Amino acid sequence: MLRVALTGGIATGKSYVRARVASRGVPTVDADAVVHELLSAGTGATDEVVRRFGAAMRSGDGSVDRKALGALIFEDASARRDLESILHPRVYRRIQEWTSLQSRAGARWVLADIPLLFETGHEADFDRVIVAACAPEEQVRRVMQRDDSSEAAARARLAAQWPIARKVERATDIVDTGGTFDDTDRQVDAICGGLDESSRDPASEGR
Repeated sequence: MLRVALTGGIATGKSYVRARVASRGVPTVDADAVVHELLSAGTGATDEVVRRFGAAMRSGDGSVDRKALGALIFEDASARRDLESILHPRVYRRIQEWTSLQSRAGARWVLADIPLLFETGHEADFDRVIVAACAPEEQVRRVMQRDDSSEAAARARLAAQWPIARKVERATDIVDTGGTFDDTDRQVDAICGGLDESSRDPASEGR
C-alpha cells in the first residue's frame, strides 16, 4: 500500500484537495481533525495541556479552549514547542494506527493531510508527498478574507510556517491552487490517476 501525505501552507487549499481525493474513494485522514479529537474532554492530551498551560485552557465542556491556547502559543515560541511535544507524537501515532487499519482493509493507497509535515520532520514516513501551493500574496489575501484579519496578522500567520516555496522544492507532486477549481480538480485527478497506477505495481505491495 502506498502512503501519501498532503501538505502545504496556510490557505493553500489543502482541505479542498483532500476532499477531491476522498471523492474518488481514497481513504483520507486529517491531522487537524485528529488534534481536535485529542483536545476533547477526558483525554490524556487535554489533561497534559491543562497541567502545562493552566486551568484557563480548559473550556466549560472539559475540552481545551483552542482559541485561548492558539493565542498563547502564537505569541510564545517556547509554549508552542511544549504543545508540539504533547501533540505531535500522539498525532503521528494515530495516523500510523489508521494507516495500518486501512492496509488490513485492502486499501491500495491512502492520503494523510498533515499541515506541518515538513516542519515536524516526518516526510520520510510516506512514499509520496503532495504539496498544495499558491503564491504567498494569494495566501495573504485568502487568510484576510477567511479570518477577517488584518494584513499584518495574515503575514504573521504565514511566517509561523515554512515558506511555501521551500515545501514545493521537497514535494513529489504539486497542486497549484492559484487558478480555478476546475484547474485544481484536473491536477488532483491526474495525480490520483498516477497513484492508482503505481499502487497496482507489485513493487508497492507490503509497504
